[in-house]
Amino acid sequence: MSTHAMPELWEWAEYYCPWCYITAVRLHRVQQEYAGRVNVRVRFFPLEVLRGDPAPRDILEQEWWLAALQEPDAPFAPYGAGDWPTTTLPAFDAVWAASRQGPGVGLDLDLRVRRAFFGEGRNIGRPDVLFDIAREAGLDLRAFERDVASPAARAAVLEESRIGRKRFQVRGTPTLMLPDGTRLYLPIAFPTIRNRRIVAVRPLPCIGEGCLDATRALFARALEAAGPEEAA
Repeated sequence: MSTHAMPELWEWAEYYCPWCYITAVRLHRVQQEYAGRVNVRVRFFPLEVLRGDPAPRDILEQEWWLAALQEPDAPFAPYGAGDWPTTTLPAFDAVWAASRQGPGVGLDLDLRVRRAFFGEGRNIGRPDVLFDIAREAGLDLRAFERDVASPAARAAVLEESRIGRKRFQVRGTPTLMLPDGTRLYLPIAFPTIRNRRIVAVRPLPCIGEGCLDATRALFARALEAAGPEEAA
């Protein structure tokens, strides 16, 4: 048996980013085929730390349904709640705390948090909402409460953001890469935004299951980069 670390596929991500939600759904779906061969690692990149702004509702509500059209397995629903999240940092803290109970636990909560915001209209900036999501996920709630309240949670999130900016030159989300910094791309039709309005959209490369082969190719790249022993 190899003593090398398992190959990893990284997604630098933000919780109010609909494109990160699509990416997470696709990576989760294909990861089952690569269980025990490639790890997906979500790396924290809160855009409000980089840009100094809260979640931009006016822009997101334009992107919301464009994203929904591209991935049927990612449920979207109108955000009807009046308490729009003014920060997503508590969501990062919560997923970091969940990851203390195991990387698979963290990945599961990561996707649940995204679905809660985009598909269920829940304010993921509120600690009580995140606690409810953790309970629904079956976490050890005593350990979760302890870890999410620890100063280590926010410190870890901010350090991850710093590493992304300084070491890997991450500037937006989602940014997919291999641990050596090689950039990877999923077929997503991103919009062009000017003056906070969508003015154009790139051609739609694929929809739903039609994007599976492109997602599998990311995992294949991770295996290839790890060398023949892991790829076998």
